[in-house]
Amino acid sequence: MKETMKELLYRYRHGWILSYFIMYLPWFAYLEQTVTRRFHVIHMPIDDYIPFLEIFVVPYFLWFGYVALAVVYFFFKDVQDYYKLCIFLFVGMTVFLVVSTIYPNGHYLRPRVFERDNIFVTMVKGLYMVDTPTNLFPSIHVYNSIGVHLSVMHSEKLKEKKWIRRSSFAVMASIVASTVFLKQHSVFDVITGCIMAVVMYTLVYGGELLTGRRRVYQRRYPEINS
Repeated sequence: MKETMKELLYRYRHGWILSYFIMYLPWFAYLEQTVTRRFHVIHMPIDDYIPFLEIFVVPYFLWFGYVALAVVYFFFKDVQDYYKLCIFLFVGMTVFLVVSTIYPNGHYLRPRVFERDNIFVTMVKGLYMVDTPTNLFPSIHVYNSIGVHLSVMHSEKLKEKKWIRRSSFAVMASIVASTVFLKQHSVFDVITGCIMAVVMYTLVYGGELLTGRRRVYQRRYPEINS
């Protein structure tokens, strides 16, 4: 029997948390437009020894699908894991916005001249045109990628899907590496992104490690696919 609109809205009422983007997107756009020249330069000596490798533009763009796919999967398959992932992502993204607002930052790591000319370099040029080298730490590319992989590793539904878990790790690692090989971020941004991920991991998943059982956020929801 077809569900009525009211029943459908009730069934997927957990979608309310995605309204977070109503706040996030305008705030981020504002930072991108205002933080352009006067900012604190982020740099570590090791940054100068990391080569520019345009091939990593592939996993860098893959990040968007990686994060979105995880959110959509848990939205329909496991509401508890969905909430945990969203809390992990959105808290970190808010911290990033606050840091960027009170401590404007950027870098000068991008190459001025490209030694090669290929499709990947063309993609990087396009990326550089739309994404300013500002508002860098903690790296959300790094932080969100770790968050998605942790959600996969803690999912009961994916516990026996070893190929998914291994593939997720490979994607996460390649995305993290892409941030420095594309000169999008300093190693400092990666480190701070990892530190924030460790802190949020303890807050979101720490109870599972101590009790040996999955925690329920506020109230129990029925299985989506029931």
